[in-house]
Amino acid sequence: MGLMTYLLDPVSTMTVIAWRGQAFPSERLLPAEVAVAMTYDKVTHAVLMATPTDLEEFAIGFAFSEGIIRTVSDIIEFELALLPTGIECRMVLAPARRDALERRRRHMIGPMGCGLCGVDSLAEALKAPHRVASGIQVSADDLLTALKRLPALQKLNARSHALHAAAYYSPVDGSMRVLEDVGRHNALDKLIGAVRRDGGGGEEGIVLLTSRVSIDLIQKTAAFGASILVAVSVPSARAVQDAQEAGITLVAVAREDGFEVFTHPERVIMAYEPGRSGG
Repeated sequence: MGLMTYLLDPVSTMTVIAWRGQAFPSERLLPAEVAVAMTYDKVTHAVLMATPTDLEEFAIGFAFSEGIIRTVSDIIEFELALLPTGIECRMVLAPARRDALERRRRHMIGPMGCGLCGVDSLAEALKAPHRVASGIQVSADDLLTALKRLPALQKLNARSHALHAAAYYSPVDGSMRVLEDVGRHNALDKLIGAVRRDGGGGEEGIVLLTSRVSIDLIQKTAAFGASILVAVSVPSARAVQDAQEAGITLVAVAREDGFEVFTHPERVIMAYEPGRSGG
């Protein structure tokens, strides 16, 4: 397998020794994990380990999530470069965003080597999330229908059983866009980039995640503008707090037969029995 094929193939086959009462040779499909650098005006801003698919969407979504761009047109040139060590997403920014990023870089350079260098980064990590608009409402049945459809749309995960997915579901027309990656944050960035590149926003749809929910995923969802976030696993306590502050309806522990609403339940239309507890 050549280098280029290796870097771009999202799934690789490996020979293993399996044990099922006895040892025998077998094959296992594994997801690729490649170093992907985000560069702006020839300067590397971040390097992330990611599945090498939908990289333009990834670059756009990451730039939105990080506040580097405000519209897709802020990226005036885009190029993918295959290198011996990974892949570069090379972007040229519009002058206003280039200047803003340069000011941000200068602000970061000063404290990098000092004992207090973590202060700014901690403040940035725990910054208040964007406040979303009033958003949409969705029925409990529609949420369950979307959750049931999601596994069949996870094409890469069906091969390797090791990738996260982020989906954008429209209750209006029932459409669903699904992006996958070995990293849960990357999958959401790819989704944001895909929807933004197509001229859409998060306001009219619902974000579904196949992972747990942490504070940074709440921040990305809020920046995207989505008012309802659904996840299959349990959120962190801080994620719930941030979802409440952002005005996001956080639905988690979501399965095909039910879910739990942690914040802003007014957006989910459901029969509610106050005296009943789960068992």
